[in-house]
Parts: sequence; C-alpha cells; structure tokens
Amino acid sequence: MDARAPQTERPIFVDLDGTLIRSDLLWETLFLVARQEPALLWRVPGWMAEGKSRLKAELARGCEMDAALLPYREEVVELLRREKAAGRTIILATGANEKLAHAVADHLGLFDAVMASSDTVNLTSARKLDRILAEHGEHDFDYVGNSHEDICLLEKAATATVVAPDRTAHLWQARTGSARIDAEAGAVRAVIKAMRPHQWLKNILVFVPIALTHEFLDLQMLLAGLLAFISFSAAASAVYIFNDLLDLTADRRHKTKRRRPFASGAIAIPTGLKLACGLLAISLGIAAILPVEFAVVLAAYMVTTTAYSFFLKRMLLIDVLTLAGLYTTRIIAGSEAAGAESSFWLLAFSVFFFLSLALVKRFTELQDFGVGAHRSKTGRGYVDADLETLSQAGMSSGFAAVLVLALYIDSPAIREHFAEPYLVWPLCPLVLYIIVRIWILARRNEMHEDPVVFIMQDWRSQMMIGLGATLFLLGAYV
Repeated sequence: MDARAPQTERPIFVDLDGTLIRSDLLWETLFLVARQEPALLWRVPGWMAEGKSRLKAELARGCEMDAALLPYREEVVELLRREKAAGRTIILATGANEKLAHAVADHLGLFDAVMASSDTVNLTSARKLDRILAEHGEHDFDYVGNSHEDICLLEKAATATVVAPDRTAHLWQARTGSARIDAEAGAVRAVIKAMRPHQWLKNILVFVPIALTHEFLDLQMLLAGLLAFISFSAAASAVYIFNDLLDLTADRRHKTKRRRPFASGAIAIPTGLKLACGLLAISLGIAAILPVEFAVVLAAYMVTTTAYSFFLKRMLLIDVLTLAGLYTTRIIAGSEAAGAESSFWLLAFSVFFFLSLALVKRFTELQDFGVGAHRSKTGRGYVDADLETLSQAGMSSGFAAVLVLALYIDSPAIREHFAEPYLVWPLCPLVLYIIVRIWILARRNEMHEDPVVFIMQDWRSQMMIGLGATLFLLGAYV
C-alpha cells in the first residue's frame, strides 16, 4: 500500500542553480569577485584545493550580490506561488552558499526554510538527499530540480518536476514521464547574439589603409585584409563575451542590456567561457599566418580591451580615449597585415572621429539612466551632471576630425594619392553631416545603439558614405 502523505501535506524542495534561476551562483560570484574585488582572484586556486564548499563560501563573502537582479525562471516562480497559495510548505534546497540562498529566499518571500551549503559542507546530490531524508521519509516530499546531480532526489520524491534538464536529467524524465518545464527555445540564436556579429562591421576599418593605397585589385593585400578582418572579429567577439560576463550586474540594471544572453540567463556562463576560448583560438591561429607586426597589434588590442573590461571603462575620460584608440588600432592592424602605410593624417582623423562617437556612446548610456544617475548605478565614471560636458566635448572632437580632413586635403601630401584633390573637398561636409546628425539624435534621446553600428546601418549615413566613396574614386582616377 502506498503510504505517501497527501500532496498538500508534503513539502516541496526546490533547487536553485539552473532550476529557480537560469544561472549558477558559483559562476555568478566568481565573475562578481572578478569585477568587484579582482585582487582576490589569485586566492581562488587555494580555495578550490580546500573543497568546493570553501570555494563557494569565500566567493560569496568576497562580493555583494543583488538577489533581485538574478534571472529567475518565471514558470518556476509562478508554480511556487500557486503552491504557496494552496498552503504548501516550500523549502529552498540548494548547493549554493547559505548567504546567497538566504538572499534569494528573502527576495522572493516564498520559502518557509532554506537548506544550503556551508563553509564545510557542499549540499548537493546525495548530501542534499540525506539532509531531506533525515526529516522526511522516502516519497514524503516533492522535488523540483534540473541536473544529473538531482537524479537521486527526483527518484525519492513523491512528485518530481524537472526544469530545463541537462542530458542525464532529460533521459530520466523521458523514462519516468515526470512533470517537466522546458528551457526557453532559441539557444543557437542566443549564441550568435552573444558573439555580436553586427559589431564586426567595425572591423571593416582594417581595409582602410588598403583602400588609401588605391591597390583595389591587389589580391594578396585583399586576402591579408580579409584574414585580419576575421581575426579581429573573432577576437572582438571573445572580448564581448568576456566583458558581458564581467558586466552581468550592470547589464541587468539596464533597460535593454538586461536582455543580453548572459544577463538574461539564455546562455550558461561555462558555455560562454568555452565559446570565448574557441573564438580566441581562431583569432590567434589566423594571426599566426600574418606578419608578426599584425600579431603584436592584435595582442596590444586584446590587452587593452581586457584592461578596459576590468577597470578602464570605469575611469572618467580614460574610457572614451581608450575606445578611440581601439578603433584606430584596427586601422593600424590592417596596415601591418597588408603592408600598407597608415599616414599621420589618417590616424589623427581616426582618433578625433572615433573619440566623438565614443562620447556619443557614453552620452546616450548616461541619458538612459535618467536624472539621478551616479557612478555606482551606471558602472562608469560619470554622473548626470556630465551630460552637457560630454555633448560639448563630443561635438568638438567631431569638428576637430573634420578640420584634420580639411587640412589634409589642402596639404601637399594629398597630391601623392589624388590627381584632382578638389574633388575630395566635399568629404568635409559629408563627414560633418554624419557627426552633427548623430549628436542631434543623441540629444533627442533617439540614439539607442552603438553609434558606429548606427552609421553602418542608417540609410542616410550610407548615402553619405557612398557619395564620399564616389568622390574618393573620382579624385584618385579622373
């Protein structure tokens, strides 16, 4: 005879990592420590050697986590709310550290008790089952879990619910016919989104030195440029992923960035790390067959972007100067890959032009946070009082770029490349149009994306670029 207690009298034990939330708090806290207290990272191997429970405890102590920002599974939360309304006892039973588990329980207000890992006990799998069975008999509890580590608990539960299962849990659920809550569809789309292929448009800059040599039919130079483009794109995607992992908290506070794959939990953090490492391997593999100077520039780019991710992006003005330098680095990389010269004029124009766009980016980010934005809220070195200064500096930098272009067109150096320099003069108002229009849209709060990507996708800007390219060719060959 089945001696199971009635359902309403059975407690429900709910797993946290991967079940209640679309993430894992061990990985979350590791990247929080990397962001908040990077000096502690060197101690991680020692904590690991002392056991997983110690690692979880030290990471939890080393950072401040806002439980309200975690990517909760709404289907699971709704299930628990219904059961709570029906009078069920609900217990959070997790391998996460007890400090974090209590923070989650306090935020949701649905749990009657919490079972979690301590400094000495990693409460997962059999240990969790033993703790539950010490208070309840077999089949006298319900369990909600997601992974192979939960199988032993699911088997002993009166009613089992499998949430977004891994392969082992999926096979178990299919065999037993237990209740199931699936993960959201679109994993492949999320991976592609995390790589941000639209940002690869920025790497077209590697072709600029080749274009300025007028060697449009030199297949060797074009191939070198293409390889440089692929290498930089793979490296950039790896950096974007790494940066997103460091910025989980800030992204979750942002009205649009919270939908990014890692911030929303659409992609697991370990998956992101594997993807970033694969992209990095592709980038370095391609760099190995290009001139060593290109590899040096690529290495400098990656070191700078890593420094930017950790601390430069939070430093007043240093962040935008770094961004302008990174754009210019792409031009230098194209020059080194193809053996094409980058002139002083080109680099000076690039620095001022992209500094203006970097300031647009900061201006719009600060504007999105609204009145009362402060450093801790934005994750940057700016406050809302800086909006006007950023606007003035950005427009001034854009005008300086146009001035550099005008001085170049009026210099003797232009006759080395253009038979009819006067045909290139209209480039100045075309560039001016692009810059001023972007700033007008930004000040109207109508600029909601990366300004460089905006230029590449905006049809008016495309018209200006197309007209400029036509004038460029006419000036060179007429």
